[in-house]
Amino acid sequence: MSTVPAPGAPKTETPRLGAVGLSVVVPALGHDAPGATVRAVRDHLDDHLGRGPGDWELILVVDAGYEAAHGAEGGDELPAAGTAGEDPRIRLVRVPGAHPGKGTALRAGVLASAGRRVLLTDAALTTPLDELPRLEEVLDGHGGGNDDAGGNGDRAHDRAPANDRAPAPAVVLGRSGNRLVRALGIPGIPGFRADTCGFALFDGDSARAAFGASSLDGPAIDAEVLRWVRRQGWEVAEVPVGKVEAKAKAPAPTPTHTPTPGHRPAPARLRALGELLRLNSGGLAVAGAFLALSFYVFQGLWADLDGSYLADALQDQNQWEWFVGVTTDNITHLRNPLFTLSQGMPDGVNLMANATMLGLNVPLVPVTLLFGATVTFALVLTLGMAASAWTWYWLIRRRFVKSRWAAAAGGALAAFAPPMVSHANGHPNFVVLFMIPLIIDRALRLCEPRPAGHGGSSVTRDGVLLGLFATYQIFIGEEPLLIAALGMLIFSLACLLVDRRRALAAARPLGAGLATALAVCLPLLIVPLYWQFFGPQSYHSVLHGDNAGNSPRALIEYASRSLFGDPETAGRLSLNTTEQNAFYGWPLLAFGVAVCVWLWRSRAVRALAITGFTALLLSLGPWVPVPRTEVVLPGPWRLMIKLPLFESVIEGRVAMICAPVLGILLALALDRILRLRTRELRTLGLLGAAAALIPVLPLPLLVRERAPVPAFITSGAWKDYVKDGEALVPVPLPDPGQADALHWQVEAGFGFRLAGGYFNGPWGPDRMGIYGATPRHFSNLLRDVRYGGTPPEITAQWRLQARQDLEFWKAGALVLPRQDRDTELRDLITGLLGRQPEKVLDAWVWRVGPGEP
Repeated sequence: MSTVPAPGAPKTETPRLGAVGLSVVVPALGHDAPGATVRAVRDHLDDHLGRGPGDWELILVVDAGYEAAHGAEGGDELPAAGTAGEDPRIRLVRVPGAHPGKGTALRAGVLASAGRRVLLTDAALTTPLDELPRLEEVLDGHGGGNDDAGGNGDRAHDRAPANDRAPAPAVVLGRSGNRLVRALGIPGIPGFRADTCGFALFDGDSARAAFGASSLDGPAIDAEVLRWVRRQGWEVAEVPVGKVEAKAKAPAPTPTHTPTPGHRPAPARLRALGELLRLNSGGLAVAGAFLALSFYVFQGLWADLDGSYLADALQDQNQWEWFVGVTTDNITHLRNPLFTLSQGMPDGVNLMANATMLGLNVPLVPVTLLFGATVTFALVLTLGMAASAWTWYWLIRRRFVKSRWAAAAGGALAAFAPPMVSHANGHPNFVVLFMIPLIIDRALRLCEPRPAGHGGSSVTRDGVLLGLFATYQIFIGEEPLLIAALGMLIFSLACLLVDRRRALAAARPLGAGLATALAVCLPLLIVPLYWQFFGPQSYHSVLHGDNAGNSPRALIEYASRSLFGDPETAGRLSLNTTEQNAFYGWPLLAFGVAVCVWLWRSRAVRALAITGFTALLLSLGPWVPVPRTEVVLPGPWRLMIKLPLFESVIEGRVAMICAPVLGILLALALDRILRLRTRELRTLGLLGAAAALIPVLPLPLLVRERAPVPAFITSGAWKDYVKDGEALVPVPLPDPGQADALHWQVEAGFGFRLAGGYFNGPWGPDRMGIYGATPRHFSNLLRDVRYGGTPPEITAQWRLQARQDLEFWKAGALVLPRQDRDTELRDLITGLLGRQPEKVLDAWVWRVGPGEP
């Protein structure tokens, strides 16, 4: 046995064996009986690999405390192995310090190795060496590793061999036990897998490169090394292995030395947590930047959660806070979360057919109960946009670029592009998109080449996860998922155009994975989707007319809340401020075109260019007016307008597909620019990117003062006028144009029901989808008078109609709060009902329930 200092320690003469087939690295820090380990490893390797000097080597890593207890050569333990003390194939590597960590030991042992392959195992031999052939088979490329990474997708894809077979992995991990158990085991930090490299076989050169690039000294070195490997685009595979039965396990290691006086080693969990924070410091910095940007956008809302209302939200903030509140009310009272009678009396609301976002509102029920619906609304928007930016960043860095900051810029553009900021005015379902990049990544995994003989299991696994991800996204936002699916379909067809062979090769596993995903989704969604499309208050489609597409000018102009934006110009070119679905600005579009021309040789860039261009064309709608002329041309959306589901989509929203497309193109460009050798060219490229981005930098969303809730509601006085099962009828009734009464109901804890409302529901015998409850004569009359109409002459027919409508709504009380034209409204209602109202605090109230005259 030879003794070798750790790398960085003073050099000593060390006998070398020359070429070695396998190096076995065993960190034996604090282990009481490494001699038994040496004997077991030597005997096994002699029997299975041979006894020649180049067949194998064993590197035992010990610390100074071990030598203090056993002597410089290991005391009596290692000589007890017979000839081990004289076997040049067995080497002792010393690491300095009395308490080095796992990372220090593994790095020292791997860097001292000379093997064509390197096996890492523990001193207790928890995983028997009989499992080694299974790892070797996968590393040879003949076995079926359960691909855990797939490398960097776009770069690895470009390097795939001609036969489309996945290359042999650089690392094979022995997987033992349940993945969740491992994730939550020692050191007990979610996401930290304690036995990741407990039994792992590396390509030797890959191992020495990876551990040479590592810097962590503790248990988190596993995560650091595997991350570095994946960043190189190398394959990582996992195979299940067995563990030694508890009765046959080696005794638990006990310290062989006394701790240095005054030194208290950090607990394993705290040390691992600290290392993981250090390892992920760059990603945490990016996440912090995204969170700061999101708070910047919503700063007005956070400044006064009780009194602020998003100025451009129309009635969407009232509606979405009502969704938060009604979900909480249903869950806490154990009612059906897919339906409610709280508004739209007497028919109610099909909540599954509305953007209720149960996937977020249900988990956030405790937050709503503690802090209220407005806090939940603000949290969902703020954290949701930041999380969406982070997952786009994760996808871009994993699949397209190496530069962290290039990927961060791309993720920020994908999540904070002008259309996203516009929808942040009360459309959380269109800005909380953190699942979409995960779905895209899982679909791309299905398209990757797979190790021979084991591709089916990984396709099944990826298909199952894709199904679960899609199911959850449906409970966050169905229309964004539909638009994303359209974008992925266009991208797939584009890939077929630019690389037919590989696209066809990917079709089979992708199809199998999609079939698996569908098989997972259907059982989970069959009841909610049946309720949505066939249940009470379901509807068939929501029509938006022929002017819901983007004006061609909207593609090159700036949105209202962009730095260079002009609200008046943007307002003329959009349905409303929340529907400014394009407005990328001509500099950003020009930059995207320039990047496509520059990087056109890349298949990914060509596919992205086709995807973005097609999405912009579709977003123009079924009819496209030519600017500054009276010419109107048929648009490509005409081909899709009658398709199921797409008939309800606002076609202008399809342009939102371009946000991640432009984000990826930006990241690719910055990654290439930052690697340019010429300083002048780097500066010019960065200035070009800045010129494209600065005009569309987001501005904080505007807020206004929220309409106060009448004291009649906040005081609880309504309880004396509205009985259980009856509806409160505000004047005018809530509808898509004015829905403050929904906020009354939230503030009252859903103690009463509402006639009218703001939601999607059916209208007419064809059950066509409309916004709000089906209007009635009395509600139309009240609305007309409130907004300037002349009150009609009170006739017996009008009195009968008012009474019939109140009975239809099951009204208990008619409530007129202070507002413009409240005198005209009071006189009109008094005439129709034939009696004077009561003045209760700040509202006029008419009792209209059963038994009232």
